[in-house]
Amino acid sequence: MTTAQADGHATADPHALAAAFDAAVADEVRIEPRDWMPDAYRDTLVRQMAQHAHSEIIGMQPEANWITRAPSLRRKAILMAKVQDEAGHGLYLYSATETLGVSRDDLLDKLHAGRQRYSSIFNYPTLTWADVGAIGWLVDGAAITNQVPLCRCSYGPYARAMVRICKEESFHQRQGYELLLALSRGTPEQHAMAQDAVNRWWWPSLMMFGPPDDESAHSAQSMAWRIKRHSNDELRRRFVDICVPQAEILGLTLPDPDLRWNEERGGYDHGPIDWAEFREVLRGNGPCNRERLERRRAAHESGAWVRQAAVAYAAKQREAGRAAGHGADQEAGA
Repeated sequence: MTTAQADGHATADPHALAAAFDAAVADEVRIEPRDWMPDAYRDTLVRQMAQHAHSEIIGMQPEANWITRAPSLRRKAILMAKVQDEAGHGLYLYSATETLGVSRDDLLDKLHAGRQRYSSIFNYPTLTWADVGAIGWLVDGAAITNQVPLCRCSYGPYARAMVRICKEESFHQRQGYELLLALSRGTPEQHAMAQDAVNRWWWPSLMMFGPPDDESAHSAQSMAWRIKRHSNDELRRRFVDICVPQAEILGLTLPDPDLRWNEERGGYDHGPIDWAEFREVLRGNGPCNRERLERRRAAHESGAWVRQAAVAYAAKQREAGRAAGHGADQEAGA
């Protein structure tokens, strides 16, 4: 936002600004960085987008653990491409968050200090190669279910970033499903490994959509602002309905004895989720919370010289550009 725009917003009638904002949201007009927006709307976006960016970066770790142990060159190439995509998603989202006037360095400092969260799903270990498939099918599948509606988010930079991210996440989901299909149709030991991975990742994947609607602190307001379009429980049910027939094709069993078809609703009802486990992971007491943050901090510190070199190189390029411009001006005046 320019100084003139900021001054104009400061002198305008706050009620008129709020009314114009509400009308734009209601009319599906995208809110852009230079537009006036309520502080609470901005804060909500920063919280959500930062958490999303952090999740993409931290989420590289569980699967990167298997790059050197992939069973074939093809599988290794696919997994490397996927992990690289996740890094790119984080960069898109950090850039989009910066349009709200926050610093990427500040966001990363808060992540490393434990003052901003990332998705709880990335605090679980990847014990076998089949976990790579389960993450692709279930975790990335849940992400797609949650994130496709974000392509219609009321905040323009976030919505535009999500278009490319969702296309790439669709590839990730397909490769995970194909990996599990190969294992489930392999040897009895491979089938058992695939089933074990699904058993361990199913419930954490359902937790990815957040707490139940009646316990969600942000969902209702985010929906009113059209940052998100559907409630946590609605998205969770949609995900379950997608997964049940896919599991049947895989020949794998979803680990929920209470899973039942609801004729009235036209969808599946799932069993109770262990929300005590979810809250413990959020508090930092998950299986891998400390390990994942320690690795992230170490990577950030070891990469400091690269960031410093990039800044120094950019400064030299700017100085060279100014010098070339000055020389051209002197020639023109000769």
